[in-house]
Amino acid sequence: MEQVRRCEWAGSDPIYIDYHDNEWGRPVHDDNKLFEMLILEGMQAGLAWIAVLKKREAFREAFDGFHPNKVALYDETKVEELLSDAGIIRHRGKINAAIGNAKAFLEIQKEYGSFDRFLWDYVGGTPIINTPESMADIPASTPLSDRISKDLKARGFKFVGSTIVYAFMQAVGMVDDHMVWCPCHTHNRGKA
Repeated sequence: MEQVRRCEWAGSDPIYIDYHDNEWGRPVHDDNKLFEMLILEGMQAGLAWIAVLKKREAFREAFDGFHPNKVALYDETKVEELLSDAGIIRHRGKINAAIGNAKAFLEIQKEYGSFDRFLWDYVGGTPIINTPESMADIPASTPLSDRISKDLKARGFKFVGSTIVYAFMQAVGMVDDHMVWCPCHTHNRGKA
């Protein structure tokens, strides 16, 4: 059986490989999925992404499927419930940020018709296709992620620093940072 050469970060964990092969770098336009990824990227701050991926199903259950209209209504009782849930990352600041971010997310939906429209306008509706040869070619942030981060913060979002925003942009396919030789890179998809 031929070994597939993937981006180095995908490693050998089946959860990571599945995420790399089927999600990362693929354009997302569903608002609930965009909200989920924004919250999960914020939860990841200071941790390894694999830790978040392994808790993803527990997060989905604990956060009502990441429906922003539900998360926006969470009160202190719900925060305490989440803080006692061993299946998720129990960080009061990140949990409170998720609730505040849900409220800000809903405001953007109201203003733009969808979060998708607001977000994808930054790239003119078309993903940025990079051609990195190695991990050293991938930045932690860019002037565009700086701008989006600043705009989100101005709208009341938390845990949306430029590095988190750039990781989010990669995750939802606004940016394709798969290695140029990776079969998941936009230019290689569908090639045998």
